Amino acid sequence: MSKTGVIILAAGNSSRLGRPKQLLPYRGRTLLTHTTTEILHTGLTPVLVVTGAFHTEVKESLQGQPLDIIFNPAWEEGMASGIVAGLSNLLSLHPDVDAVIITVCDQPFISSALLLQLVGTFDMSGKGIVACTYADSVGTPVLFGRSYFEQLLALTGSEGAKKLLKQYPDDFAVIDFPDGDIDIDTKEDARKLMGS
Repeated sequence: MSKTGVIILAAGNSSRLGRPKQLLPYRGRTLLTHTTTEILHTGLTPVLVVTGAFHTEVKESLQGQPLDIIFNPAWEEGMASGIVAGLSNLLSLHPDVDAVIITVCDQPFISSALLLQLVGTFDMSGKGIVACTYADSVGTPVLFGRSYFEQLLALTGSEGAKKLLKQYPDDFAVIDFPDGDIDIDTKEDARKLMGS
């Protein structure tokens, strides 16, 4: 199996929600801790969490978990800065990784099985990128092979990694993530989640 690291983007200020989405209660823990627990169950290493707006609170919530927490001082610039901060730190700590999965902290139905399916598809397909598909779209979690690291490190502003999916349509495979479109952005999203 390819040596695959995982970067969790958890830097946003949850402006539409009005409180840190990373720390929303979900199934007896926080939404972020639910995500990190599923990722750690895969055995994939290294695992990095990129923080920003609520760095102190997020860091405290993850105490004792075997992962690296990276503060992104440029978090207000958008998603690209989190990807760059996460990947550059990952490569300085673990230069031998073959691939990286980029994921977010607010997809409650992410699972260890889904992440391992990304890695398995990467190993079997020969494609450089493996993305999840849901709601007639493609998105996170998404795996990038080493050949895309330089382009990920060159992202700027509000650009996410989806830019690369559009640029290289012949070099990515997809797996189904039926509930991938469920994420937490508003108070209504949070209310539905906590009621589920």
